Amino acid sequence: MQEMPTYLQTLNPEQRSAVLHQGAPLLILAGAGSGKTRVITVKIAYLVDRMGVDPASILAVTFTNKAAREMRDRAASLSPEAGGVFIRTFHSFGAWLVRRNASLLGLPSGFTIYDDDDQVSLLRTLYPEHQRGTLARWARLISRAKDYGLRAGDDLGRISRDPEFARIYGAYEERLREIGNLDFGDLILYPIELLRDHSEVRDRIRARFRVILVDEYQDSNVAQYELLRQLTDEHTYLCVVGDDDQSIYRFRGAEVRNIVTFPESFPGTEVVRLEQNYRSTQPILSLAGAVVDNNADRLGKKLWTERESGPTPVLAALSDQDAEVRFCVQVLRENRSIPPGETAILYRTNAQSRLFETEFLREGIPYRVVGSVRFYEREEIKDAVAFLKFLANPRDEVAFRRIVNKPSRGIGPAKLEAISEIATGRGVPLDEAAAEAARGLRGKARAALEGFLEMLGDIRRSFGAAKLSEVVERILEQSGLGAYHSEHDEVRGSQKQENLEELLNAASLYPGTEAGLLEFLEMLELDAERQAELAEDGADAVTLITMHNTKGLEFDRVIVTGLEDGLFPRSQDDPNELEEERRLFYVALTRARTELYLTTCRYRRVHGRVLECAPSRFLQEVPETLFSFAGPGDGGDGDGSVHGWGAGAGAGGSVGAGGSAAGPARLEFPPGTAVYHDEYGSGVVFKAWREARTEVVMVRFETGQVARFLPRYSQLERIGADY
Repeated sequence: MQEMPTYLQTLNPEQRSAVLHQGAPLLILAGAGSGKTRVITVKIAYLVDRMGVDPASILAVTFTNKAAREMRDRAASLSPEAGGVFIRTFHSFGAWLVRRNASLLGLPSGFTIYDDDDQVSLLRTLYPEHQRGTLARWARLISRAKDYGLRAGDDLGRISRDPEFARIYGAYEERLREIGNLDFGDLILYPIELLRDHSEVRDRIRARFRVILVDEYQDSNVAQYELLRQLTDEHTYLCVVGDDDQSIYRFRGAEVRNIVTFPESFPGTEVVRLEQNYRSTQPILSLAGAVVDNNADRLGKKLWTERESGPTPVLAALSDQDAEVRFCVQVLRENRSIPPGETAILYRTNAQSRLFETEFLREGIPYRVVGSVRFYEREEIKDAVAFLKFLANPRDEVAFRRIVNKPSRGIGPAKLEAISEIATGRGVPLDEAAAEAARGLRGKARAALEGFLEMLGDIRRSFGAAKLSEVVERILEQSGLGAYHSEHDEVRGSQKQENLEELLNAASLYPGTEAGLLEFLEMLELDAERQAELAEDGADAVTLITMHNTKGLEFDRVIVTGLEDGLFPRSQDDPNELEEERRLFYVALTRARTELYLTTCRYRRVHGRVLECAPSRFLQEVPETLFSFAGPGDGGDGDGSVHGWGAGAGAGGSVGAGGSAAGPARLEFPPGTAVYHDEYGSGVVFKAWREARTEVVMVRFETGQVARFLPRYSQLERIGADY
């Protein structure tokens, strides 16, 4: 009897079962931290090393080139022959297949592949009268249609309600065919059409690839699922690996139903659940499991670990986002057993990094921002700050060159050089030089420059406002920067608009005067200097990262911030989006190995205004016994209850017990009371209690928003029940 190879001996029973499985289609449902990458690479090695499968007959598909390289290297380290397995991304496999059969599709074999910018450029040749933002939106819709396996002649109702979209898509496709190039969506659609319409190719490919393995299957889209269907028949051994609870890329076209319905799509499927977690403690896994158990669209599993003991996850109820940042600093300062490099602070949007960056610089805490550049280095922020710098110093040529033609005003390099020469030669500010240069121009060029100068004058006249954020808001509106970056947001999902709104929040702390402007700019410069000093130290750094970007990462300590309805989850109405947000929360929680902290705020600055917040519904969906509670200044556990507490602790102290302890005093706004609020509109109280002697109510508004109020201090009015 052949001895079991070492790489099998190190697997747990479920992992080994998945590796040894043969015959029927196999779904490996791999929970977070359950060693799925190890299982799939060991399976490749075992198929080649012990089952005698020809490496060239194995197709392994994943989603990134980096993952494909790692899979190949790890498999080859176990069995050298496994290095010959055909390991590709979906798109690189599609390109390989189309190039070898291009003539059957009427394509040249030397085609090139268009990226997002190329798509927009192609649309510009067809519709030169439209703005880039409009063209980019069409390009995004075309890509989404291809993610769903749809051509221009198909029903595109699920992609766009615009009756013109089908015509635009058709013209784009026709022009792309004339050129003989492909975009990324075509790298999936053309292989589907090739295999579907040409039986000789389909039979040859199916005979070549007798084993097909797909990693991260929960991230596949509809078109990729159809390609998989075309590649397989009853003789193909098909194995997919993934986690329905970690499908978090719906905005990129990922379809969680692909993995949830896999047993129905491929009859006879056997499911192996990898539920032993090698990363986190049991208290963390219990909380994560309680969160995702609230999703209906899942196959279900229960993670467990041999690390049964560990600190209970801490829920900190804080007054506002400034207290939230201070709490994070306190955690870092008080528990030094975990180094900064093993700590991650997670948030829903990139814009939330600003306060952490600012406070960490002041405290001398090294940090790194993962997945995006530092807040004040982001393009849209630098654009807006350049306006502020020029208002403070009209001789700042770097700032002037950045703002004068963005968005484009038709003020070209020659005109800019002429303005610079006038300013240098006469020793005058650049706006004065621009006014003189404009007098020597005609037509559109003169109108563009004069319009720019008039806008600067209007903005200068806004000084004297209560807050600097009002000046910044006028800059964004009158310069066109707000609309310009908003268009980029729609195309790329880049969160530029949210970053600009966070800039308003930062500016709202300064008076709307020239002195306030100078103080704000001085703060930026000092922060930049501190950042340079920390970079020179090369110290171990805290990771600042969005929840989406943490996929595949792990840390000894994780702090998940901003857990308020409207911020996280962002969606209130769409059940599919709500389930995806819940999966995102699950991913965030399962990044933690040992310590887990969660924070939620009673108030948060939004667009320069302070709004009262309700706690994330996700916090209220899980048993309160899974948390310990803390508040501002609390070093240990509180005695609070997230269900009774509602939306945050008071301005001071830890979370107090709320629950039904309303006391003997009568509630002024009992559940069922119809109310009206100037900002939120009409709603109904659905929960009420007392904290100490103060009445607290939770209101659900007609818009679907939920908010928490202290009626004694809020502009909340009782209205008739027939509103």
